[in-house]
Amino acid sequence: MAYLKPGTVEVRTIDYPTLELQDGPGVARDDIGRKCRHGVILKVLASNICGSDQHMVRGRTTAPEGLVLGHEITGEPEVDAAVDAVGFEARGHGPDAEEAPATVLNSLMGITRAGGALCIPGLYVTADPGGIDEDAKSGTLKVRLGLGWAKSHRFTTGQCPVMQYHRGLMMAILHERVHIAKAVNATVIDIEDAPRGYAEFDQGASRKYVLNPHGALDGLQPV
Repeated sequence: MAYLKPGTVEVRTIDYPTLELQDGPGVARDDIGRKCRHGVILKVLASNICGSDQHMVRGRTTAPEGLVLGHEITGEPEVDAAVDAVGFEARGHGPDAEEAPATVLNSLMGITRAGGALCIPGLYVTADPGGIDEDAKSGTLKVRLGLGWAKSHRFTTGQCPVMQYHRGLMMAILHERVHIAKAVNATVIDIEDAPRGYAEFDQGASRKYVLNPHGALDGLQPV
């Protein structure tokens, strides 16, 4: 599933992968042909449509044309996956939502107790070409740092550290203590239907679309 331009994705057939860097978006000229000696080729059994993917499809990032989407994967022989049960934007969900990251962060500081922590993993705080104002467009946000200082807040940024909690989450799922698929209304669709899934997700559909490229999820019920 490749990003072509804002609002447009396309199912593409690509060559079988090799463990060396190919010419493409984000690959430096000097790196073309470099061997990836510790890499692994996965057969993708499932891939979810994530809110971060949708942010790119809306043209709200600097994602290059041709970028293959889908970082929430489950595959063989190994897995590099994360559970993203949210996928909703900072201020509403849908194409007309006006994300205001500074407003969100300042509001969070207002309601977070003294000594508390704020984790800021979302893409919406980075450079956003379609941002609500010039600060949001450049990722230079007017955040009330003084309020955070006065309340002794701790700030953590970057991608979610999934390796720290994925085993505990896996065990909770296996022991039926949590039912994530039902909670997020997981909806399995074929890879050919992925463009429709992106379009419906963009319109605010309250579903977590799971792409089923090889039929591995046929007949599977959410648990």
